[in-house]
Amino acid sequence: MVLNRHPLTSVLETIGPESCPGDLNFHCHTLCSDGSLEPCDLIRQASANGLQHLAVTDHHSSASYALMQDWLSKQQDQGLPVPKLWTGMEISAILRGCLVHVLALGFEHGHPALAVYNRGDAAVGEALRADSVCGAIHDAGGLAILAHPARYRLGFSELIDAAADLGFDGGEAWYDYEMQPRWSWSPVVCEAIDQRLKNLGLLRTCGTDTHGVDLEGR
Repeated sequence: MVLNRHPLTSVLETIGPESCPGDLNFHCHTLCSDGSLEPCDLIRQASANGLQHLAVTDHHSSASYALMQDWLSKQQDQGLPVPKLWTGMEISAILRGCLVHVLALGFEHGHPALAVYNRGDAAVGEALRADSVCGAIHDAGGLAILAHPARYRLGFSELIDAAADLGFDGGEAWYDYEMQPRWSWSPVVCEAIDQRLKNLGLLRTCGTDTHGVDLEGR
């Protein structure tokens, strides 16, 4: 885990099932990977929806960040309220022989430690290992979060425990596993994931995993 307290930690410590999609969203996508929204359209919608904190986590790309930050700066110059935008990226990794996704949050934009993961495609070889991904995220000053722990070949309990052993900072506790038109967390599995993360002292996140044109849906 990151030794110094990360500035995003205090936000993540407030997360509950009611946080998403109206206040917080730490998992969504743009046209910079496999989403349907232009980066500026997404951040415009997030602002109109009244989101407080947001991270766009395109697969192996952080290209949307600078575009959205520029839009936000112009809004702030006009005295308009805007969400706090955090850097984000979704990175493929191998954990216990299982292909998983890792959310990198709050890292230094453009940091060289993440260059191998910021090229549009999954890394290969040693760089694909979960410990390598976690280490690179930490080197870049970010938090390593296991995305949607109940969507993989292995059970979420085993994967969460393995991630904790490697020094991951948290997991995505609140997620819509039914992928409904409007985001709604899946109670039984999400509560079990939340409790396991909590028992391990790990941070919990939430996100819509939006790929479409409505930021409050899948």
